[in-house]
Amino acid sequence: MPFRLGFGGPIGRGLQWWPWIAMDDVIGSIHHSLQNPEVKGPLNLTSPQHVRCRHFAQTLGKVLRRPSLLTLPASAARLELGEMADSLLLASTRAHPAGLLDSGYEFRIPELEDAIRDALS
Repeated sequence: MPFRLGFGGPIGRGLQWWPWIAMDDVIGSIHHSLQNPEVKGPLNLTSPQHVRCRHFAQTLGKVLRRPSLLTLPASAARLELGEMADSLLLASTRAHPAGLLDSGYEFRIPELEDAIRDALS
């Protein structure tokens, strides 16, 4: 909602890595895993494209044709969400879908901008 109103932007410094994945690839990777018995163990359901929070905010703003310049300070996120802000919004995780890629899964929507457009359509 803040992005639609023109108040969107990165959270904190915006340098944290944000794993993301398109819904089509969540479903596709689960289907792929069920259909291929050689897939074993836990899998990272993330896109192979790594992005930082700042890039995610800029891309979302671009798709919505809204500015993404306003930063939500980490302290404001913590005030609103408490300790959950650290684990949900401010933590940095650069996960890689090695298990999916090694098993031959081909991502349907590997680019963030395409995934956002698809999710909002």
